[in-house]
Amino acid sequence: MAEPRAEAPRSRGAHRPAWSRRRRSTVLVLLLGLAFVVLLFVFVYPTRTFVQQRRELDNAQQQLTVLDQGTKTLKNENDRLQSDAEVERRAREDYGLVQPGETPYVLVPAPSTTAPPQLP
Repeated sequence: MAEPRAEAPRSRGAHRPAWSRRRRSTVLVLLLGLAFVVLLFVFVYPTRTFVQQRRELDNAQQQLTVLDQGTKTLKNENDRLQSDAEVERRAREDYGLVQPGETPYVLVPAPSTTAPPQLP
């Protein structure tokens, strides 16, 4: 009797069915897509958030600078209003204050030289 021949070892994938290769390529595409989405979540989202936070920080610093300038202006105004001379000046300008013995004068505007429009 003849001995059965030992078959030569086949290379992997040489005789795979087409559906198996298609399935493998589909799985590979899905894994690559998943890896891409993971990269987006790991790098792009935090970077975008960082840039947005930097923009908000810059805006807040600008507002703080404006508010600091306003605070300095108000402090200077407050210090000035604490003096008696400034209080007297404001009372004379705004409320027409006169000291005893002073004569107040009021300037009356000159009449306008243009004639008012005539009504029909």
